[in-house]
Amino acid sequence: MATTLAKAAEGTVAEQHAYAARIEHVSKSFSGPAGSQLVLDDISLDVAPGEFVTILGASGCGKSTLLNLVAGLDKPSAGSIATPGGRPALMFQEHALFPWLTAGKNIELALRMRGVPKAERRPEAERLLDLVRLGGAYGKRVHELSGGMRQRVALARALAQDSQLLLMDEPFAALDAITRDVLHGELTRIWAETNLSVLFVTHNVREAVRLAQRVVLLSSRPGRVAKEWTVGIPQPRRIEDADVAELSLEITEHLRGEIRRHGQH
Repeated sequence: MATTLAKAAEGTVAEQHAYAARIEHVSKSFSGPAGSQLVLDDISLDVAPGEFVTILGASGCGKSTLLNLVAGLDKPSAGSIATPGGRPALMFQEHALFPWLTAGKNIELALRMRGVPKAERRPEAERLLDLVRLGGAYGKRVHELSGGMRQRVALARALAQDSQLLLMDEPFAALDAITRDVLHGELTRIWAETNLSVLFVTHNVREAVRLAQRVVLLSSRPGRVAKEWTVGIPQPRRIEDADVAELSLEITEHLRGEIRRHGQH
């Protein structure tokens, strides 16, 4: 009997760690003056431990809504979402750093909220700044940092939450092409070094293909999983690589088809 219970417990633990996020038959509606509007419809998706998944779709298809649901910032109207590793870390398009705090103190705030003892916060903040290649920036104010540097600090702050699942909502969309290209490479390096699971929302097809192991295309509103691609191109990739361009073209054609099918322009 004891052996049976032990085996059952082992099976439960294995099942809990079989995925970093599980989205099961999730729908989301919002109420407005014109009545209820369905934004997401019956979405099912798993993110495996250590997997990098990009969510792609036209503007307004519900990508950010889905990310907010996984983050626990809102609740689905139907279906369920499980993140067995605990609350995910979330990185927004805007850096959302506190301008009255230094880069290091912004990271320390996340560490304090996590319960890290005061004596350990600065060394850990400096370690995270080194990880995002901003060593020496601990005492810099937000206004002293470039856009790319601010996003690096925001990434370090997200990593300070010590979550195994990182949610990223178009974090590089506002950056210039060169800075974005550099941060693509940095994110890929950090992902490989930390074995994080990443769910990354974008409307940029080439960005999705450059970064991800799997690309998930949502249809236009209401958002449904229209198609998935496994990206077998070895890392590191460049956005101008021929294989990246070829797969991006294929995905773009499907995206255009979804937009035409739903009458969007």
